[in-house]
Amino acid sequence: MNGSGKTLKGARFVAYTALAAASLTAGKFVLSAIPNVEIVTLLCAVYGFVLGAQGVLATCIFVACETLIYGLGPWVISYAIHWPAVALVFWLLSRFIKPSRVIPTIVAVIMTTSFGVLTALVDVGLFSGFWDDFGQRFAIYYARGAVFYVTQIVCNALVFPLLFKPAANFLLRCFEGQPKN
Repeated sequence: MNGSGKTLKGARFVAYTALAAASLTAGKFVLSAIPNVEIVTLLCAVYGFVLGAQGVLATCIFVACETLIYGLGPWVISYAIHWPAVALVFWLLSRFIKPSRVIPTIVAVIMTTSFGVLTALVDVGLFSGFWDDFGQRFAIYYARGAVFYVTQIVCNALVFPLLFKPAANFLLRCFEGQPKN
């Protein structure tokens, strides 16, 4: 491969990563007025599934952008763990299945459920300063946010069977014939 081929490959890598990160940030912003209705899980999953490590990198850039926009808080820890994990899990899943509706939806619902648990653990455990009655405080905190967690779970249970397979197939067609990064 000559020098211009390497440059083109590098430019594609940067452009695809930037587009994926930007669409995550824009998708979150567009739906931010509707509590816990989100497209980020779907986009992280599709990018992880289609782009692999590059999708995980785009997700990490998204988390960094969110921190720059909204500032530091306990939510950054949850974001830094959860969103790259979604992309990573779907990257691993892509090695075993083709884009489908059922398995990605099940995985998305499990991952979305884990996000509620993770955020509650971080908020109650990490930033409370004490561990007395942790179980009781965690249960109260989690129950208080249950409506929001359920909304997010239902949203992804509806969105994934409708959009995951077509979105993944579309991106796979877009990248046909292009060298893998």
